[in-house]
Amino acid sequence: MLRNIAIIAHVDHGKTTLLDGMLKQGGVYRENQEVAERVMDRMDQERERGITIVSKHTAISYNDAKINVVDTPGHADFGGEVERVMLVVDGVLLLVDAVDGPMPQTKFVLEKALAAGHKAIVVVNKMDRADARPEWVVDQTFDLFAALGASEDQLDFPVVYATALTGLASMDWEKEPARDLRPLFQTIVDHFPEPKTVSGPDAPAQALISTIDGDPYLGRLGIGKVMGGTLRPNEFVTIFRRDGSSYKIRLQSVFVYEGLKRVPVEQAVAGDIIAVTGVPEITIGETIATGDNPQPLPAPKVDEPTLKMTFAVNTSPFAGREGQFSTSRKLRERLYKELESNVSLRVEEGETPDSFMVFGRGELHLAVLIEAMRREGYELQVSMPEVIIHDGPHGREEPYERVLISVEEEYQGAIVQVLSEKKGELQDLRPHERGGVRLEFVIPTRGLLGFRSRLLSMTRGTGVMSSLFEGFKPWAGEITQRNQGSLLASENGTTTAFGLSNAEERGELFLGPGVDVYEGMIVGRHQREGDLVVNVCKAKALTNMRASTSDVGVRLTRPTEMSLDRSLEYVGPDELMEVTPKSVRMRKRELNASMRRKAEKREN
Repeated sequence: MLRNIAIIAHVDHGKTTLLDGMLKQGGVYRENQEVAERVMDRMDQERERGITIVSKHTAISYNDAKINVVDTPGHADFGGEVERVMLVVDGVLLLVDAVDGPMPQTKFVLEKALAAGHKAIVVVNKMDRADARPEWVVDQTFDLFAALGASEDQLDFPVVYATALTGLASMDWEKEPARDLRPLFQTIVDHFPEPKTVSGPDAPAQALISTIDGDPYLGRLGIGKVMGGTLRPNEFVTIFRRDGSSYKIRLQSVFVYEGLKRVPVEQAVAGDIIAVTGVPEITIGETIATGDNPQPLPAPKVDEPTLKMTFAVNTSPFAGREGQFSTSRKLRERLYKELESNVSLRVEEGETPDSFMVFGRGELHLAVLIEAMRREGYELQVSMPEVIIHDGPHGREEPYERVLISVEEEYQGAIVQVLSEKKGELQDLRPHERGGVRLEFVIPTRGLLGFRSRLLSMTRGTGVMSSLFEGFKPWAGEITQRNQGSLLASENGTTTAFGLSNAEERGELFLGPGVDVYEGMIVGRHQREGDLVVNVCKAKALTNMRASTSDVGVRLTRPTEMSLDRSLEYVGPDELMEVTPKSVRMRKRELNASMRRKAEKREN
């Protein structure tokens, strides 16, 4: 008995935690084996950010059934992962928080599952919370299914109540005491069908590749589902590319999943989720086929990107100091390699030979790529994110997003004012279940660029925001991105406490003393409009009446730490972000102050 399922949910509703519990109770680990939390999140960035970025496969045994499980991202920026996973599974576990209920990205991932024709099991998670309200959550979830056009069969979903953190589940939380996850396992076996296939085991094989992975010993792995026939190792197959072209090659090995391991098999039949080796050029969306008249399968359709950025060779005075790879050739190789596994991304040649236009789903999607590159030793500079504009039925159109913001009531007026100035339309305002208010806006994506960090500042770190791509709508007009200028270093040198103390009177600093800077580098945020050049390297003049240690008495406010994500939100149209394995710096495109003034005069 075989079941292929995916776990989908909004960010932080407990997908990976639930899968941890399923693995522990599915006999994957020995009794005395030490197990890390969120074992499926293997990337460093996944553990640091607390989110799933790429989908992962595993398999769990329950009685005489084998359950192949795919853990999917919950953030809409990584929707490409969800879209292609839907092709290889036959049902979904939809997790919803027992307090929050369906959130914007719950709608996104569920819409993909329903469009693929999959049935769902709703898991109401975090039932141990004191303010849990499962009946309201189930009602809201049913309304969401109906709003997304679910069929009668899809609307007839079972509900399992669970606490993923402690590995407990029940079909009736009040009447049936929860002891383990067996009610969830049994519901999966009973509710979901056998895997959908296009042909029987005796027909020519067809397998669709949905994920790419790598192994230091086996090389490149193509992961997907056998949609029909039987696939065997060491046989000649035809690989159909996404553009329709094809070539023949010999497979080396065929693996299936057992727990967290890949196990080699002599054959894989229709319905199996597999990994194959021996095809070094295989990529996502390609078909593996056998027989005298091999046929390709339809490739997955992926939503279009909404943002673009320019990636270029670093041209700052500090170029080449900290990175291992800093040439345009290396940058090109890395970006085009990313396309093999990141189907939501697009890359085009830039205006100059050493620059490239990179198109992605959102700020987080692009930030994860930049962070991955800097950790691999790449050094580059990137521009501010820009929305993608295209011509539609209503003329010039741009992307819009639906935004849900939870804030304390005292900050409500300020949030509404700021988002209204950025062309946002208030759709709903209601009291939040945990106190405060919940605001829902539809706003141009341009209006959200840089707003996340501003929200945290406005609400003293208490505001929570989630967003979902709404679609392309008519151009909203001009939007002011930033109403404050930058503090710019006037010369090359090292920052001093004396120089910074003078600059601090003019705005908010991003650097402390003892940091190397160069002319035109951004060292802080000006408290007014327009940029201001400051000398942060200035030292106090020494005389026979003043000790050289007198700078010790200078007291500075702790500088604001500008992470890669915050810097990406901050940079403006005439600014760049310099990214190296050790540093993230912001700078003006034109570093020389007199050249900037001349350029401004020409524009005016």
